[in-house]
Amino acid sequence: MARALVLERAQQLALRDIDLHDTLGPSDVRIDIDTVGVCGSDVHYYTHGKIGPFVVMDPMVLGHEAAGVVAEVGADVRHLKVGDRVCMEPGIPNPVSKAAKLGVYNVDPDVRFWATPPVHGCLTPSVIHPAAFTYPIPEHVSFAEGAMVEPFAIGMQAAAKAQIKPGDVAFVAGAGPIGIMVALAALAGGCAKVYVADLVEDKLAVAAGYNNVEAILIPRDNPAAVLRAATEGWGADVVFECAGAAASIQTALEVVAPAGCVVWVGMPVNPVPVDIVLAQSKEIRMETVFRYANMYDRAIALIGSGKVDLKPLISVTFAFEDSIKAFDRAVEARPSDVKIQIKLT
Repeated sequence: MARALVLERAQQLALRDIDLHDTLGPSDVRIDIDTVGVCGSDVHYYTHGKIGPFVVMDPMVLGHEAAGVVAEVGADVRHLKVGDRVCMEPGIPNPVSKAAKLGVYNVDPDVRFWATPPVHGCLTPSVIHPAAFTYPIPEHVSFAEGAMVEPFAIGMQAAAKAQIKPGDVAFVAGAGPIGIMVALAALAGGCAKVYVADLVEDKLAVAAGYNNVEAILIPRDNPAAVLRAATEGWGADVVFECAGAAASIQTALEVVAPAGCVVWVGMPVNPVPVDIVLAQSKEIRMETVFRYANMYDRAIALIGSGKVDLKPLISVTFAFEDSIKAFDRAVEARPSDVKIQIKLT
């Protein structure tokens, strides 16, 4: 039995003991969890009990953004040892699937992802995880930063899909945690400047705290007009849609430059219209993002190098015993909050 933050059903959380049936395999490691981030998907499961086809049918431990210390290693593990500081990639594919063989394991239909029904998450003091998806973090990188690698890997995936060229101008729709991390990944990938648009001024203030990030407050400023003025009428070379809203999807197509690229990162709750003719008239390239693949090493390297600083995105940290308060705070959606974390040690 282990103490964990358990989603019993929609709108009902409990901090209680639960049997996780964990057994250390030869290729696994046991990790003592230090810090876990609260993700929007965790909150959505809490408030609605489901995301699309993924429905919480039985009690489920939440959490998938985590860092901690290796406490035990399986007999076949060679690259990790007890005491290593690590973060964990939460999606485990079928190693013999076609997606895994092609290197696109994030789209493996059989992937088992922490805190996605029926798979338990990591908001518990100790977890067992495949060593192959467990990554050392540098000594100077905090556990709080290590727990941010997971969402930052999404930004890395988006920047890689965009095929950024040095000096590109980018536009990001949405200044939530993912939107800001996409902006930082775009800068690290070679963009000269990134414009970030949102309806919430407090979130934009966090984004604008970074060098070469310009905030666009909607509806005070029109993104298309701002981009035209900044680029002599050309538009953004790369656009990242991170809000998943119909209006911002249209904006993405309006601000992108001819022959530019739009990367769809945000996930609309319901189907939304897309102006295909406008996209065709500019002959733009469209890319989609679903989580990430082979990005953890790169994300950790960028954070460790100091080129990407995620610390300003951490708004508040709760103790493990206050986990339910942390989720209630996330449901409040305070304008100044970007990332809420829970510390277990």
